[in-house]
Amino acid sequence: MKTHKIITIGRQFGSGGHEIGNLLATRLDIPLYDNNLVRMVAKKLDIREETARAVDETTLNSFLAGYVLAPIEYSRDADNIEAIQPLNEQVYELQTEIIRKLADRGPCVIVGRCADQVLKDHENCIDVFICADMEDRVRRIAKRYDMSERKAADKITKVDRERRYYYESHTGLEWGSKETYQIVLNASRLGIERMVDVLEMIYKA
Repeated sequence: MKTHKIITIGRQFGSGGHEIGNLLATRLDIPLYDNNLVRMVAKKLDIREETARAVDETTLNSFLAGYVLAPIEYSRDADNIEAIQPLNEQVYELQTEIIRKLADRGPCVIVGRCADQVLKDHENCIDVFICADMEDRVRRIAKRYDMSERKAADKITKVDRERRYYYESHTGLEWGSKETYQIVLNASRLGIERMVDVLEMIYKA
């Protein structure tokens, strides 16, 4: 039986999910896995990080999503298999394997990548979904990418649509639903610091 705890964070684009995950991991002194998962996958598949990032958490409207690599060998569920798959599926399968191994290794915070369902059999997994009011998300993204609020709103709509499709196509569950996650928190209501306070308290309870 695994006794260490894992926190998975699903998030709307622009809600501050990565920042919350990073602050929480720092406070708890445990690893954070988010964009570094892409680097791990790219290294394992021997492809450019930019290529892996292009299909990370998206299966919509991507030329690369249908690109097929040469056969690769990797283990899944402790079995060695050889697979020829579209790149997006190779990235997902390998990312899933890496997430499970990292979760077995010790406590950590994992952002996105369907981690709540990938680790559904982990005995001590705390699954969180972070949302925020649209106006706050627009301001955050406009500032982060130095773009107009109109363009930020369009980007949020696009990324959220991709994340929803990615999650639902791989899990069969509703992305962001209170029925899917143990905890759903609104960053606009609580603020980043109080969100981290709440999650730290839950983790330590």
